[in-house]
Amino acid sequence: MSGQPDLPRVLVVGAEPFQATTGSGVTLANLFEGWPRDRLAQVYTAAVEPSTEVCSRFHRVDPRSSPVDHYGRRLLGRGGGLWERDDPAIGAIPVSAGAPSSARLHAELRALADLSPLRVAGRLAGWVRAFRPDVIYSMLGSVRIMRLADRLARCGGAPLVPHFMDDWPATLYASGELLGYGQRSVRRHLDRVMDRCVGGLCISDAMASEYERRYDRSFAAFANCVDESAFVEPVDGSAQPGALRLSYVGGLHLDRWAALRQVGLALADLPGDLPPPRLTVHAPEADLARYRDRFADCPQVQLGAPLRGAEVTRALAGADVLVHVESFRPELRRYTRFSLSTKIPQYLAAGRPVLAYGPGELASMRHLNAAGAAVGVGVEDRRQLRQALERLCRDGALRGRLARAGHDWAWRHHSRGQVARAFAARLTEVSAVAVPGPVSERTAR
Repeated sequence: MSGQPDLPRVLVVGAEPFQATTGSGVTLANLFEGWPRDRLAQVYTAAVEPSTEVCSRFHRVDPRSSPVDHYGRRLLGRGGGLWERDDPAIGAIPVSAGAPSSARLHAELRALADLSPLRVAGRLAGWVRAFRPDVIYSMLGSVRIMRLADRLARCGGAPLVPHFMDDWPATLYASGELLGYGQRSVRRHLDRVMDRCVGGLCISDAMASEYERRYDRSFAAFANCVDESAFVEPVDGSAQPGALRLSYVGGLHLDRWAALRQVGLALADLPGDLPPPRLTVHAPEADLARYRDRFADCPQVQLGAPLRGAEVTRALAGADVLVHVESFRPELRRYTRFSLSTKIPQYLAAGRPVLAYGPGELASMRHLNAAGAAVGVGVEDRRQLRQALERLCRDGALRGRLARAGHDWAWRHHSRGQVARAFAARLTEVSAVAVPGPVSERTAR
């Protein structure tokens, strides 16, 4: 794409910058890989160092632009506290009815910080105008980022293209934070986003269909994509590998650690005539430290080192079976029901069969099923999980069929070349359309 000078000038607005340590950061980098550097810039809020491999023009929002959040964190974070939870909550996931009072208080404070005043400094506004964006692209995810993206879109006079990764509009502050003001604020600022949206993006086809109905706008599906060099020859499952090597690569948040623990316990239930398989879990360093003790009673689970870049491809290629899990908790099922995990395209491109354990209605589970790449267990049932593992251990021909089907699917749907071209065409199309008038009545339905 770098040879296409007619691509629109895109300003990316979000919490996280381009980086390779989070799912959204990886997806962002892959979608914009090869974009002309003079036509790409980013405004972000997180206190992290951005990667310059894809984008070299950055502006970090001064944290003092949100004084309530900035000084509240400094005060409450001293020596640990409500900002430093053992299991950090995501604002878009409702607090369960039986949660301790500290969790409820944390949710209220988090909402207060997110909804607190935001000041867009004159220096930032001038920086945006100097860049002259044709499109404002944002994954949004919070009231603060919606407010920031909307203000910068109006400042730059450009349409806003939201890219939804989870169904947070339906769940953010759904626990009634701030006496219901939190959810009302979400709806109001989402209306403003949609006022400047001429075409949106979602992470899955299921989400795109739902959002077209919900917001009366055109939506297209774009998830993570994989460079052609990272595609691996599908494994030939006909040869008996001895003890099966299972691998999981990804985060342990969203209660994925609990589903992985069930996989580890099921491995110990397998018949004694099978060579004992092992599951290696590669997760971010913070997740490994936080959840290490949860696997103490799973002797066949090994916690591996965090992986970056090419290390992920090598780890996936070294496995006999890859493991994908999702939580069965009701509030998490609602939040992730349309999501497509960052690692799924990587799994399929690795040419390895997949064990998928999670609610069958989730888009990730349905995607793996459509690809014909997985043995799926869509209900929380340890017996069915053990049976699926035994089937994968004993049936090498099945492993080979799943691997080839997933590899073919990834080549057709997730190869970076074709996905990036379609993504560029979508943003180019949006940049040529005039910003519409308000749609507040329609989005309020």
